[in-house]
Amino acid sequence: MVVTGGTRGVGAGIARAFAEAGARVLACARRPPELAVDGVEFAPLDLRDPPAVRDFFAGLPRLDVLVNNAGGTPYRLLADADADRHARVVELNLIAPLTASLAAYEHLRRSRGSVVMVGSVSGTRPSPGSAAYGAAKAGLANLAASMAVEWAPEVRVNTLVVGMVRTELAHLHYGGPDGVAAVSRTVPLGRLAAPADVGGAAVFLASDAAAYISGACLHVHGGGERPAFLNASTANRQPGDVR
Repeated sequence: MVVTGGTRGVGAGIARAFAEAGARVLACARRPPELAVDGVEFAPLDLRDPPAVRDFFAGLPRLDVLVNNAGGTPYRLLADADADRHARVVELNLIAPLTASLAAYEHLRRSRGSVVMVGSVSGTRPSPGSAAYGAAKAGLANLAASMAVEWAPEVRVNTLVVGMVRTELAHLHYGGPDGVAAVSRTVPLGRLAAPADVGGAAVFLASDAAAYISGACLHVHGGGERPAFLNASTANRQPGDVR
């Protein structure tokens, strides 16, 4: 199986989870991992280079699972950059998964395999500061649903809708320990996800336990976000409530 962007953060957590489940895992990314993971091989690949992507998948002897994880974005307000820079975010988060999936299709059709898209809650709500990313992730979920119909019954396609994850770069998004703790308190389960949480969900969607699941979005977000109006409302407060 292949995990794109599988060398750090969420991708490394997904690769590790599949390796622990007994899969033979190949992680591809532009740069090698800083720390090797037992059972995970590495291959260099720029997902934004379609000929290289096609050659990469053509060279594989077999493929049962493709996890399209590569993606991400810096914080950037729309008016702070030109359209070309925003377009590169869309390219990485939407066009690259499409390119990889098409390149992998024949392998997956023969093996009756599975595609797991790594989406984001940013694609399900307004995403100020990462609008192009949110739009791309919304498109990714729609793409996966369409693939699931077109490629059935040979290939199953599903999306993980991932919330906030505590990775080695979490401090860049949420601040230091105090910032992470404050953000964690906004999640109903009381913490950010670990990469292993996302990895476990990906293994499930690719497994026989999910054999009748295709075209679905599985939310991995700890219960989502507490609606803002609840903090403003006085209707359900009791004397002595502190919020």
